[in-house]
Amino acid sequence: MTNPQTQKSAFITGGSKGIGYSTAEALLKEGYGVTITSRDQSEIEAAAQRLNSQQLGESARGVVCDVRDLSSLEGAMKAHAEAFGGLDVLFVNAGVGKFAPIQDMSAEDWQAVIDTNLTGAFFTVKAAIPYLKESHGYVITLSSLAGKNPFAAGGAYNASKFGLNGLSEVMMLDLRPLNIKVTQIMPGSVATHFGGHTPSESDAWKIQPEDIAQIVVDLVKMPARTLPSRVEVRPAQPPRK
Repeated sequence: MTNPQTQKSAFITGGSKGIGYSTAEALLKEGYGVTITSRDQSEIEAAAQRLNSQQLGESARGVVCDVRDLSSLEGAMKAHAEAFGGLDVLFVNAGVGKFAPIQDMSAEDWQAVIDTNLTGAFFTVKAAIPYLKESHGYVITLSSLAGKNPFAAGGAYNASKFGLNGLSEVMMLDLRPLNIKVTQIMPGSVATHFGGHTPSESDAWKIQPEDIAQIVVDLVKMPARTLPSRVEVRPAQPPRK
């Protein structure tokens, strides 16, 4: 492992698969130390093992962490900073989707989506701020075009992403004086396991997880004087309806 006094590092929520996992791969290749999190211990341990088996550069840590629990995040951030000598990049990626018309959506499903996608994002950033202040670090939130384009049966998900867009913009304003950058990435259709979907060849037209990972890498390489505060991403050639 690189000297923790000079090594850059990233903390990625929801990193066992999909966009989070691909972003961990990309940042490891750039020489970052990486912590990925999930609520599922077996999944996150297997993901970290796969990353380390690729010998991409620095080691990857897999940590069980629930973004709905501030104390869980605070402990995970502290352990990350101790392992890597600080924290430079925070990728707020964990999210869930539960979809039903408002009249059919249960209170439990509503709460699960809001608690993970919106309150969980706030808790994640809150726990990271002490370390990002030291590093003049970067917060990247994964939102969605669903944060500006409502759709039927998307009440909880739309609300969470509309809220995350607003929260991200406020965080950008609040944290910029502390030399902490904040960018929100808003993708359209991405080929992931989100919502129980299994990626297949039929998803070839969609944005791929590694495409979002490349955006994250490009953002953290931007000059310190420049802040792309919002990045909207769409498939170049969606199927014609």
